[in-house]
Amino acid sequence: MEAIMRNMFQALGKSHSANKMAKRFGLRFGAARFVAGESIQQAIEAVRGLNSDGRLATLDHLGEFVFSEEEANESAEMCIKTLEAIAASGVNSNLSLKMTSLGLDISKDLCLQNMRRILDCAKKHGNFVRIDMEDYEHCQITLDILHELRDEYDNVGTVIQAYLYRSEQDIRDLNGIHANLRLVKGAYKESPKVAFPEKKDVDDNYKKIIKQHLLNGNYAAIASHDEAVINEMKAFIRDMKISGDQFEFQMLYGIREDLQKRLVAEGYRVRAYVPYGIDWFGYFMRRLAERPANVWFVLKNFFK
Repeated sequence: MEAIMRNMFQALGKSHSANKMAKRFGLRFGAARFVAGESIQQAIEAVRGLNSDGRLATLDHLGEFVFSEEEANESAEMCIKTLEAIAASGVNSNLSLKMTSLGLDISKDLCLQNMRRILDCAKKHGNFVRIDMEDYEHCQITLDILHELRDEYDNVGTVIQAYLYRSEQDIRDLNGIHANLRLVKGAYKESPKVAFPEKKDVDDNYKKIIKQHLLNGNYAAIASHDEAVINEMKAFIRDMKISGDQFEFQMLYGIREDLQKRLVAEGYRVRAYVPYGIDWFGYFMRRLAERPANVWFVLKNFFK
């Protein structure tokens, strides 16, 4: 049943008609738990709340599918406006983005042009930009662009997904540029030709690449809600005497609030990934696909 539900929500997340319908109804039926709002102002207030109890944030203006240069440029403008709003409000947040929303599928040059505009703005305000990793077909070009941008900017990093077979080698390659990486298990549906099909193998690879990246002396954003993984990483960090300024724990906005606050109380750096915007449906469907418990939360809100 879980596999059926996961496939259904992943398919819905890619449906343009379902996305269009969702925009009509707004952030109802539980989506507001995982999405901070549709406007920059709502997102900034959500970050302010996180900051007040010791958590950092990374804001993501949602949007993955653009079909014209005009749409890509508009998406880049929203990223710049987000960085400007962070600076003006004084909240503690950096920026996450998806390069498909900046025109990657239209033209690499267009995407690079938009990335440079965003990174110039972030540099002006002393901020950092994280390039989210998308599905497998975008993996290599994402890493190619990161290498190119790192020749010009030191305020940009990306994400490595542990469910891909290639990730261990990617960690080795990225050590050459001392990349700041968010390390995740992975949320897209991929073929067993490129990704581990079994959860245990993903978990094992996840812990392996985190340890490898930390031992290389690079910054690691350990992005997980898995308490067993977090506890193992805490023990590893303690045993290896890894400095507290070399890592942080990251979790999604609205998920495991109790664990986030407990880690802050223990003295760890914790950052919440805070998405916002009108194009929230695909993100919301992936959260439901990832964790069946989220579905019951939504159903309870629906019947209320």
